[in-house]
Formats: sequence, C-alpha cells, structure tokens
Amino acid sequence: MTRDDIIRMAREAGLVGGPVYAKGVEAFAALVAAAEREACAKLCDKYAEGPERNYSENIADDIRARGEKA
Repeated sequence: MTRDDIIRMAREAGLVGGPVYAKGVEAFAALVAAAEREACAKLCDKYAEGPERNYSENIADDIRARGEKA
C-alpha cells in the first residue's frame, strides 16, 4: 500500500485535511496494516507443526516481510 493509496482511502472515508493531517492518517494506516499482517501471520503460525519449517511458516515469514518493503 502506497502513501497515495492511504491518502486516497482516507479521502474516500471522509477524512480530509492538510499535509500535517495526512501524515497522521498515513501513520495510523501503517499501524493498522502492521497489526493486520501480524494477525494473518499468526494464523499461519497456528498451522505450523513439527521441527521442520513447513509452508505455513514460510507464508507467515513472507507476510511479516511485507512490512519491511514499505
């Protein structure tokens, strides 16, 4: 999700304001996205079994890594 996407969605939701306000919305969106990524990754972790890495663990790692690409 890009900065422009976040601001566009904030406008669609009726949250409008100047650049300072947009930074707050962008920061809030980043926190929400991080929480959602972690929730999705934890669902994958729930299905990880045994001593060897499996697809669930790999998917969870990929979900968490998405936050590092922003």
